[in-house]
Amino acid sequence: MFPDHPVTKRPAETRMGGGKGAVEFWAAVVRPGLVLFEVAGVSEEEARAAMRLASHKLPIPTQFVRRELGEVA
Repeated sequence: MFPDHPVTKRPAETRMGGGKGAVEFWAAVVRPGLVLFEVAGVSEEEARAAMRLASHKLPIPTQFVRRELGEVA
C-alpha cells in the first residue's frame, strides 16, 4: 500500500476555469478486503491487542483475520 493518488484542491473563492488546482496531499486507495498488516512471531492475543490499538488510529473500519497453519494464500 503506497500513497500514489494525488488529491488536488483549488484555493478558496477562485473563479471557474484556469485548470486543475495544486496537489494538496497524496492518498492511498484502500479497497474492501485488502490485508493491511501481517503479524508473525507473537501470540494471537498479543497480535489482537496490537491490531486493536492500531485500528483506532486508522480512518477506516478494520477487522482481525486469522489464517490457519498450512493454508496457502
